[in-house]
Amino acid sequence: MAITVLERLKLELHHKDYFKDEEYSIYLKENNLDPIDTYNKEEMQRKLLFTIIDILETLVNDIDLMRKIEDPTTQLSISECYKLLETRIQKIKDRIATLPDPDDEDGNSNIFMLFSKNRW
Repeated sequence: MAITVLERLKLELHHKDYFKDEEYSIYLKENNLDPIDTYNKEEMQRKLLFTIIDILETLVNDIDLMRKIEDPTTQLSISECYKLLETRIQKIKDRIATLPDPDDEDGNSNIFMLFSKNRW
């Protein structure tokens, strides 16, 4: 089953409506993805994950937005939500570090991660 890049982004975000489709499309385009293209994991996964990080970092940096999206059933404070988002962002960064970069011609895109003190 083929899905668009925008649909795959929303799937990765668990269909949470943090933003409108037009805004999601802007984030995708900033990461060189076309929202209406058919999603190809091998070629697009890294860029999609970078897009997700951009979106989550926007949430982390906007407390008013976090208040709008917080779920009253979870009873989490803003600071707890912040910590959970930061943890998720780091996990995505760690995941990206393990993926080959299809745009890297010599295959050395992730070598710097092996010798870096800071992960990001």
